Amino acid sequence: MQQNVNLNLILDQVAKDKGIDRAKLIEILEEAIGSAAKRHFGLERNLKARYDEEKGQVDLFQVLTIVPDPTEEAPLADPVNMVPVAVAHEKGIDVEPGDELDFPIYYRAEDEAEARAQDEQWGDLLKLKTYRRSFGRIAAQTAKQVMIQGTRNAERENVFNEYKDRKGEVITGIVRRFERGNVIVDLGRAEAVLPVREQVPRESYRAGDRIQAFVMDVLRESKGPQIILSRASVELLKKLFEMEVPEIAEGVVVIEAAAREPGGRAKIAVSSRDSDVDPVGACVGMKGSRVQAVVQELRGEKIDIVPWDEDPARFVCNALAPAEVSRVLLDEQNRAMEIIVPDDQLSLAIGRRGQNVRLASQVTGWKLDINSESRVKEMREFATESFGAIGIPEQTQEMLYAHGFRKSQDVANAAPEMLTQFPGFTMDMIPDLQKRAREQSIEDAEKEMRLEQEREAARIAEARRHPDTLTQEERFARVRGVGEKTIEQMKLAGYPTVETVHNEADVNRFADSTGLGIKKARQIKHAVGVYLEEEAKLRAELDAEKARQSGAEGAGA
Repeated sequence: MQQNVNLNLILDQVAKDKGIDRAKLIEILEEAIGSAAKRHFGLERNLKARYDEEKGQVDLFQVLTIVPDPTEEAPLADPVNMVPVAVAHEKGIDVEPGDELDFPIYYRAEDEAEARAQDEQWGDLLKLKTYRRSFGRIAAQTAKQVMIQGTRNAERENVFNEYKDRKGEVITGIVRRFERGNVIVDLGRAEAVLPVREQVPRESYRAGDRIQAFVMDVLRESKGPQIILSRASVELLKKLFEMEVPEIAEGVVVIEAAAREPGGRAKIAVSSRDSDVDPVGACVGMKGSRVQAVVQELRGEKIDIVPWDEDPARFVCNALAPAEVSRVLLDEQNRAMEIIVPDDQLSLAIGRRGQNVRLASQVTGWKLDINSESRVKEMREFATESFGAIGIPEQTQEMLYAHGFRKSQDVANAAPEMLTQFPGFTMDMIPDLQKRAREQSIEDAEKEMRLEQEREAARIAEARRHPDTLTQEERFARVRGVGEKTIEQMKLAGYPTVETVHNEADVNRFADSTGLGIKKARQIKHAVGVYLEEEAKLRAELDAEKARQSGAEGAGA
């Protein structure tokens, strides 16, 4: 604190630049001078600092408490801060026990004369001589350090207060740097972190990229507020739709549920509070503009918009779209459903690596088990044989099957009390029935193993069918990333065979004419090339095998 410095201007400037309340800065300054004075003049002293707005400086005071005169029985408890009333009277001070006296401590260079005069008059009472103690320089240095630290703390508190209420919002920032895989994002007044676990595997970032993310949490840390962002949260998906679809923001359309596999696919279930508003149409937008804006922000993540329904079976069917569902069997007690689909819809319903059924299960909240018509028929025949072998009547078999029993093992493992709920079962007959069921389950296991081996052999045989026996649709279906809809799009655009796609040199023309988009078009072109290589190898292997067999037969003849 240099001579004649008026702190009002400095406080005003710092408050303006740092966005910190001026009263808070004064509090920090008083605390700084007070703590420095205690260290300099003695920690035991009762000192206090007060800011003088008129002078623009911090005044320092020593507080003395007037106490009754000490006796042998009651000596002076604190000689530094307590003054006997008789001593005060001797100094000409008119006080009573319990009064407090504030004596100014002159610590600035410009107050040298006052310091000298005070030392002469009150030095023995204060037990302190401030003249030539050079506290002014120490006070300035201490005040500077504490002000810097206090200002930094106040700034951190301001940032925390600003962002703590933004938890659960979508925020935009600029990628600044990378620390151990975490992305540090500049939000303007603060930095946030996008942890590795909250990043989307397929996404990559570069310094300077604009990024939108969901604010998961705002933590108060010693180094400053920690703002945790997420790009993988399902809440980001919901918030983006809320931003793009006015009907959601207004509460007309409601997001009932959402599920997401970041970077791959997402499903969002919506309903409408207004019968005149189509919730799916509102989310899709004109020519798909609204949903495409969300897809673009999520860097190509596919999004299925599902109409929500009060009827859980209908809701599940909606969630499994575009796959068609034949029948649904509900088990409300276990919140599970068995979904039966036509054979040609099974792979579509399950999705690649089970993604479609997994997301449908998450968005509906039901455990889903999907089987094809032929598989259900096979299971039904298996159950009939298994139940018949242990003497269960046909009518009871039907009821058992409807309640989720599929083989004798299920009967063997069931609680006797549960089995007695079915007509024809009594508690007396259960032990013998379950004994037969356990014996039959050994035969069932062997049969299941044989059936699985047969299915695996059939799968291998199908996979090794000679390419010349396949239709163009079957060949296309074996290309990674190509489904029925894509096959239809390509055929309509003039690409009826795998070869016509492979021979198309202009990928942009292929993308435009099919409506697949450049990214998908490139993926299919690459996948077609891979398929043709594998097909050529398979054809060569099968032709060689056929030649060997013909040679062997000729030699045998």
